[in-house]
Amino acid sequence: MKLKVIIHDAEEGGYWAEVPSIAGCVTQGDSFDELLSNIYEAVEGCLSVDIQDITVSEKDRIMEIAV
Repeated sequence: MKLKVIIHDAEEGGYWAEVPSIAGCVTQGDSFDELLSNIYEAVEGCLSVDIQDITVSEKDRIMEIAV
């Protein structure tokens, strides 16, 4: 999966980034390297869903897919 990330200079120093294709997925870092690491963590967190929070009936199926 490839995602576009918009990287901004933060007014207080460092950087912040947003992933427009994932609503609310933003992160920041004091350095560019820290920001890159945080982007991966933010995307993973935004895309992960705890299956316990979802109601599943007997007719439903749960699948994992790689994109």
